[in-house]
Amino acid sequence: MGLKSTELRPTDWPEGRQRAPDRTGSVRGLTRRSFHRIAFTDWGPAPAVRPVLCVHGLTRNGRDFDHLAAVLAMAGRQVVCPDLPGRGQSERLHDSSDYALPQYCSDMTVLMAALGATEIDWVGTSLGGLIGMVLAALPGSPIRRIVINDIGPYLPWTGLLRLGANLNEAPKSFETIEQAEGYYRRVLAPFGRLEDVHWRHLTTHSVAWSVEGRCFKPLCDANIAQAFRNPWHYSVDLWKYWDAIDVPILVIRGQQSDLLSEGVLKDMMRRNRNVRVHTVADCGHAPALIADEQIEVVTQFLSGHDST
Repeated sequence: MGLKSTELRPTDWPEGRQRAPDRTGSVRGLTRRSFHRIAFTDWGPAPAVRPVLCVHGLTRNGRDFDHLAAVLAMAGRQVVCPDLPGRGQSERLHDSSDYALPQYCSDMTVLMAALGATEIDWVGTSLGGLIGMVLAALPGSPIRRIVINDIGPYLPWTGLLRLGANLNEAPKSFETIEQAEGYYRRVLAPFGRLEDVHWRHLTTHSVAWSVEGRCFKPLCDANIAQAFRNPWHYSVDLWKYWDAIDVPILVIRGQQSDLLSEGVLKDMMRRNRNVRVHTVADCGHAPALIADEQIEVVTQFLSGHDST
């Protein structure tokens, strides 16, 4: 399960990519039946005393954080952005029932151990926020600051039904990159207002060209849709973990979010005094953390210079 990392050169990246990580790497996670590779990108000076770990949402991948990671790296932070199993460059799981919160927590624990750091700052969007919430609450956790992007300890049915529908209706392939971009612009519209270059960035890292199929295929295991029917998705109640977190917390909420309601957010603030809140206008689930003002909020919080 050791850390495997590869240095990257600028020539390794095709034209049009505005940002590229300094390194890529992988670790080995373990399910009940087999090992699997967990890929990650690695930005900034390494190794660091306290790296930043950025974990994405249900169907996304670590390249969603490229813009945030680039800014943090320029400020001298090491930033590691994994692809959860079945997404991005990580291997798919043999048993779809393993696509569940306990497995993700296990995999991220392997990654944190491989980094060799005794302290971690965590940025988690949606599912990544749930994983961070659980890990930050446990005794002996290395997490020292945590950003939870548009998710809470309780998940409302309306948002879950939308995510489930998106999973079940997701195309298996795209004939062109433009067709793929049109799809991601539609299903990720709640991310908020993004520039054309941002939509193309998200799209190019969401698909891969299949030589055999002569088409673009999503970098997300379709079997995650089967796992989404697992009862844990519909009965998530993580209040005991939320109550136990005793480090600074920044909760970011999209103003029109259907996964983090105002009522749940108020309960989060009432039950844990460590929380700060930032609301993103004209945005649903979840803020993309690509806009400069959103990146500034996160970087200030992680630096300890936030005034909220």
